[in-house]
Amino acid sequence: MLLAALDREGKIERALEELGPIAGRDVLVIGAGEAELARFGAAGARVTRLALNGSAPWPIADASADTIVSAWSAFRGVGPAELEEADRVLRPNGRLLVIHDYGRDDVSMLRGDLPEYGIWSRRDGPFVRNGFRIRVLHCFWTFETMAEATAFLEHAFGGTGRTFAAGLKRPRLSYNVAIYHRTRGGRIDSSQAVAAASR
Repeated sequence: MLLAALDREGKIERALEELGPIAGRDVLVIGAGEAELARFGAAGARVTRLALNGSAPWPIADASADTIVSAWSAFRGVGPAELEEADRVLRPNGRLLVIHDYGRDDVSMLRGDLPEYGIWSRRDGPFVRNGFRIRVLHCFWTFETMAEATAFLEHAFGGTGRTFAAGLKRPRLSYNVAIYHRTRGGRIDSSQAVAAASR
């Protein structure tokens, strides 16, 4: 149900294309589910999926990807080994795009205190310190009906979700997504790094 509700406007795919690009490129995707992989493929990417088990090196050849898209599960705070592997796998001028929740929205009120809502997006946080810029997308979870939204929120978040749903005026929750992006081996001045843009 959530996959059908998530970002119906297609803002995430459009941002990946702008920041990557991904269309017509060899794209290594980490952490995405089948529906997300299908969406990336529909956007024109030649997709290879990588399921990380915490080990390095990744079972991917050197310089084999134009773009890496990490969807929510990897690069949780940016470890040096992950960046080294990404740079090894990317071709020259390849792009690393890391998708995480950003917070400051309805969804973060339901999920509670998470690191992605604080230190990760700050100038002194792990992404900016490691040469990433930030693009913030103002997305939504959009359900067909109030009943569908209420059923999902109660199932996913229990009593907290039920209480939250009771306050909704329409079957939509605000959901801000961060795409942390950098070029292979890139380092930039952290004072210029944060670019939170409405898309």
